[in-house]
Amino acid sequence: MRFQFLLLCALGLCSASVALPAQAQTRPIRLIVPFTSGGPIDVTARILAAHVRDTLGTVIIENKPGAGGNIGADAVAKAVPDGLTIGIAATAIHAVNPWLYSKMPFNAATDFAPITQIARAPNVLVMNTEVAQRLKINTLQDLIAYAKGNPGMLNYGSGGTVSQLAGEMFKRDAGISAVHIPFHSGNPAQMALLGGQVDFNFDILSTAAINIRSGKLRALAVTTLNRSPVMPDTPTVSDTIKGFSIDTWWGLVAPAGTPKEVLDRLNQAFVVALNAPETRARFAALMAEPVPSTAEEFGKLMKSELTKYQTLVKAAGARVD
Repeated sequence: MRFQFLLLCALGLCSASVALPAQAQTRPIRLIVPFTSGGPIDVTARILAAHVRDTLGTVIIENKPGAGGNIGADAVAKAVPDGLTIGIAATAIHAVNPWLYSKMPFNAATDFAPITQIARAPNVLVMNTEVAQRLKINTLQDLIAYAKGNPGMLNYGSGGTVSQLAGEMFKRDAGISAVHIPFHSGNPAQMALLGGQVDFNFDILSTAAINIRSGKLRALAVTTLNRSPVMPDTPTVSDTIKGFSIDTWWGLVAPAGTPKEVLDRLNQAFVVALNAPETRARFAALMAEPVPSTAEEFGKLMKSELTKYQTLVKAAGARVD
């Protein structure tokens, strides 16, 4: 067999990429995470990278934050479409930013090939517990009633575009007014909430969970249509405002033009990883729900979310020049 292999190579009829099985791939896959390290999206990417090592070889996580995630996403869009560079797609980058930024370095609808959705995480409307007690707000209905009785007296913070849009959507659908206070990221927004500088926030459940469990924050409602399996006693906003739904999702994409057989191999490996019991347990600790999918299913989600947020961004009047 060695002689046959050498003979084929001498005749120019073999290539390492075809002859070697996936397990023996020598060149690592680069997985670009367009956010800083340590957050829920980055952690889930690292969990999956470790799990697919036996089938895909080494997967190196490369964090490229900046410009609301556009820098990292652009690096994926402009990479060689050979399956060796893949990246994270997320709500803010691929559904919101195209309508928020006046100039985009990539086309969210055409520059990426979907691989699989990774997870979704509810956003949660939270209040500083001491503030909620002082204002006698125990439920979402209490918050809406207080806001209507005291127009313009409440404020809310946001550490990103999705949390800001959730707040704007809530104000519109609840028929209330509240002052928006923007922060550069989720951490300072949460610190302001904990310090009593803002009255309520819409935050990713995985980020807010530790302070909810400690009693520092009061969870009034989650923003998904159905209750979260990790916080089943917390009602949904849609229990009070029919049809209200906004959450955070993320998944894997490759540059457009990546061969279908390469995408299929990536999908198969990562779906197996997402279905593994240990993956589900570790995601649950992050308050995130694994959502393995076909490439077609994830592509449909990305398309529908892009359309959805066009309306929301326009209604909010948000713009980044």
